[in-house]
Amino acid sequence: MTTTQPEPTNEQRRIIYQARRGLKELDFYIDLYVKELYLTASPEEQNTFAEMLTHEDPDLLDYFTNQNRPESEDIWALVNKIKTWRHTKDLA
Repeated sequence: MTTTQPEPTNEQRRIIYQARRGLKELDFYIDLYVKELYLTASPEEQNTFAEMLTHEDPDLLDYFTNQNRPESEDIWALVNKIKTWRHTKDLA
């Protein structure tokens, strides 16, 4: 069963475009999050996601591979939420 995603606002479209990173390892996490969860996430989570995207790709990769963590606890919580969701989805 596919849930219908709401129509993105212009700001959400900008964030979705920024989410295209080009690193396969990041796309594994970020692409599917954008396609399935971003538009229905809370405004706070959407803001945290936008803030997360301001980080450089090598830093994001470090966060998703537990090599480093961001200063922001909100971003760290979102990274872990995405990782847990993505790995759980693979098992389903």
